[in-house]
Amino acid sequence: MKKALILFCTLTSLVFGQQNLQPDVPLIRMDVNLVLAHATVVDKNGKAISDLGQQAFSLFVDGVPQKITLFRKDDAPVTAGILVDNSASMAPKGPEVLAAALAFARASNPQDQMFVVHFSDQARFGLPPEVPFTGNISTLEEGLSNFKPEGTTALYDAIEMAGSQLHKASLEKKVLLVISDGGDNSSKTHLEEVLKLARASGYLIYCIGIYDSTDRDRNPQVLQELADVTGGKAYFPQELQEVTGIAVEIARDIRKQYTLGFDGPHDGQYHRITVTAHDARLGELDVRTRAGYLAPPPPSEHHDSRTEGNHSGE
Repeated sequence: MKKALILFCTLTSLVFGQQNLQPDVPLIRMDVNLVLAHATVVDKNGKAISDLGQQAFSLFVDGVPQKITLFRKDDAPVTAGILVDNSASMAPKGPEVLAAALAFARASNPQDQMFVVHFSDQARFGLPPEVPFTGNISTLEEGLSNFKPEGTTALYDAIEMAGSQLHKASLEKKVLLVISDGGDNSSKTHLEEVLKLARASGYLIYCIGIYDSTDRDRNPQVLQELADVTGGKAYFPQELQEVTGIAVEIARDIRKQYTLGFDGPHDGQYHRITVTAHDARLGELDVRTRAGYLAPPPPSEHHDSRTEGNHSGE
């Protein structure tokens, strides 16, 4: 029996070894494009619902029903970037902004990996260069303390910088928390570029809009659009004292989300995503998720399957 097994393994090795030496032998292709959509579900009162099963969800791409091939509802750790507006108009709001950012960090999953981006006329990282991400609250507090309100606002550059940092993260789920008035008067990056990046990326953007009636640069529409296209949410508190509570609410929202995955095409096109949820106890529910995704281009005819595999939206 042992000799037969050895002979079988030897023959198998020879067959596959010979096949690899012949370029004309067709390879089995494994073109996988798992698209992920992180979804928040709330009832008619705005209360987050976190105990639904997969059967409660329906997912559509460009209006066509899709099979959900991946479903999770666990409190998975995320990579989160905290973007803090340092422009001159934010100076009197500094203590509340920093308190809110720290409250967000403390209410998040202890295994989350975070980083800080400060921005005024230029965007800059708050953590030291040798610390790209951290879950240490003291380190985050030190990074946030680099708040230096002065000058103008480069919001779009800050989002682009944060997006590049997210691409270096190993965790699947990625989030940006933006605390700003939404105005931009200094970026080299244009709004259209930021929106394109946000649509294609798969990360969530949550925004807290802080401004007053004298703030001529405020632009709540931009914050709302960034949140809408990514499946996040924009908040516009009436009182500055509300900011910390909102930051905690965002952290809890992230921890109660569902992750849905489906197999998408390789056509290089942008596709719209719609997710609905229904529960016998609660009826129709409100679902917030990314507006769509950019599919990867068609693979090369001669591309080896061993190097393929694109997870759009991670």
